[in-house]
Amino acid sequence: MQQLGINLDKSLSKNGGDFINDNYIEELLKNSTEDKVRYREIFAKAQGNNPLTLEETAQLLAIKSPEGKEELFNAARELKKQIYGNRIVLFAPLYIGNYCVNNCAYCGFRKEASNTIRKTLSRDELIKEVTQLEDEGQKRLILVFGESPKYTPEYIAECTKIVYSVHSKNGAIRRVNINAAPLDIKGYQIVKSAGIGTYQVFQETYHKPTYSKYHPKNTIKGDYLWRLDAMDRAYEAGIDDMGIGALIGLYDWKFEVMGLVSHAIHLKEKYGVGPHTISFPRIQPATDMTTDLPYITSDEDFEKLVAIIRLSVPYTGMIMTARETKEIRNKVIDFGVSQIDAGTRLEIGGYQKPKDSQQALNEEQFQIGDTRKLEDVVYWLLQNDYIPSFCTSCYRAGRTGEHFMEFAIPGFIKKFCTPNALLTLVEYLEDYASEKTKIEGYRLINKELDQMPDSAYKQNIIKKIEQAKSGERDLRV
Repeated sequence: MQQLGINLDKSLSKNGGDFINDNYIEELLKNSTEDKVRYREIFAKAQGNNPLTLEETAQLLAIKSPEGKEELFNAARELKKQIYGNRIVLFAPLYIGNYCVNNCAYCGFRKEASNTIRKTLSRDELIKEVTQLEDEGQKRLILVFGESPKYTPEYIAECTKIVYSVHSKNGAIRRVNINAAPLDIKGYQIVKSAGIGTYQVFQETYHKPTYSKYHPKNTIKGDYLWRLDAMDRAYEAGIDDMGIGALIGLYDWKFEVMGLVSHAIHLKEKYGVGPHTISFPRIQPATDMTTDLPYITSDEDFEKLVAIIRLSVPYTGMIMTARETKEIRNKVIDFGVSQIDAGTRLEIGGYQKPKDSQQALNEEQFQIGDTRKLEDVVYWLLQNDYIPSFCTSCYRAGRTGEHFMEFAIPGFIKKFCTPNALLTLVEYLEDYASEKTKIEGYRLINKELDQMPDSAYKQNIIKKIEQAKSGERDLRV
């Protein structure tokens, strides 16, 4: 089968092999019971920044008691603070085109969604979208493409270069991540040459029968192994920042957590580099959705999911999307999440359109729960003593892949992240924030500085903050 300009030779699709052992996962989930002594041992292991095994993850999934869940949340909260401090990285998705050859029943982009308005941004429209995002203060984007022959590796690379070339006032996009179809090795190399950050491919569901149910065999997405091994090929092409994810609600959320952890273990064992990010979006209504969804995940279970992934894969960035409401985001951000999108628009060209238009709704992939503007999210984070971060320092200083793991696993990354997050916050406050947000931002910056011991390191940070307030940009520690 040949689609999207990719040779789907079966030898290629088995590059990483089938590392999802369905029977083993089901047995662990079936036979694991809540054990206070055991889960406390596992918490202690995780607090040492040690990734958990599948058996240990299953033990945490077995926790049901109020006491056990409270201990689980506290352990995740402490681990997150230990590794990432109190920063939250902000980004925005930018949908480039919604043409798609797949027919996933749960997706508004699927081929047979008759009410979906198909569109791909022109070069001028892309520049206008990026300009608008920069004028709002965004520094990090993820470009999202439907799975279509229109969106070749060359096209993805060209879009990336265009985004990097746009500069409005003091604005610039400093990191472009990609969410697109799995590629072959040559395709990944082409995309990498444009200077992308993370390449993100969601497995959607790791459960093979469910995967087959939702992804017809006559589409590129129907090949489970081709998709499962997408990150193996990306790494072998030189992309060492990899993003994995599952669409929570297609199957039992506990199995999906085990699938995500299995994927992380596989990448870490084979390449020495685990996933840079893990995403866990819950399924939401979409245009022309016709499928039944028997595995909708409750808010209570979603909270457990976040905490367990945090403990099981301590080094990874965890992305919670605007699919979730602001109330849920407020509740779970404390014990696991390190990245969120803000000011999100999902329709093609959406950053240039009035919200809530029927055309906009018919161009969205799914409905979002948190519709706040970027500044509203920034203000909310500041009020809760989180540092809104637009930082891209690790990527631009070469701290990616294995080098990132060297910093992230011991927990040293917050020594880079906190000062660099503060510097990007100063940029935002000076260039884009209202007076209310500016006051709240400098309150938190001064609080963070007060907590640092006096040293040459601290004085260097203070100096760079003053330089940023005076108009210098892109300062990094």
